[in-house]
Amino acid sequence: MRKRPRLWRDAIVAFALIFLLWLIAMKLQQRNEQVLAGPFVVVDGDTLSLAGERLRLRGLDAPELKQSCGNSERPWPCGQAARTRLAELVGADTTCRGAERDRYRRLLVSCRTGQQDPAALMVREGLAVSDGGYGLEEAQARLAGRGLWAGDFKRPADWRREHAAMEGDEGMFGWIRNLFSREEAQ
Repeated sequence: MRKRPRLWRDAIVAFALIFLLWLIAMKLQQRNEQVLAGPFVVVDGDTLSLAGERLRLRGLDAPELKQSCGNSERPWPCGQAARTRLAELVGADTTCRGAERDRYRRLLVSCRTGQQDPAALMVREGLAVSDGGYGLEEAQARLAGRGLWAGDFKRPADWRREHAAMEGDEGMFGWIRNLFSREEAQ
């Protein structure tokens, strides 16, 4: 019968230790978090700049500036539209928070403008696709046929991959094209 109180005590001690470790982890994460306030410069539909540092909005992917959407009969500059809309959503009262960096060393941030999340609005309006953070907003835009979802478009990651390959930056034969273009220049 004495084992039961001891079991309870051990369980409570284990729970307290786990809780303490969780609190320490949360405190360490907060210490690394940067809080940035505008005015931000809008670089494109998912990238901001502040004092020369690039900030990438977390959870979405917007069309590239040179990217067009729609078909050949009715193309529209979706990359420019995404940048313009983000500039409308991000103002002097915007605050961004982030602790992690992406592979290009941009700070990954989540932003708020008043009570609004500009990234969520971009995806909900169909001017960006979800990249792990705004699946519900993307589904709403898709069902309503808003923005990108009103016609044909390439996902921004696919568009970047195709255009990098055409420019010789990627792809199996990119190094050969670069080699020949260097020889012709000499």
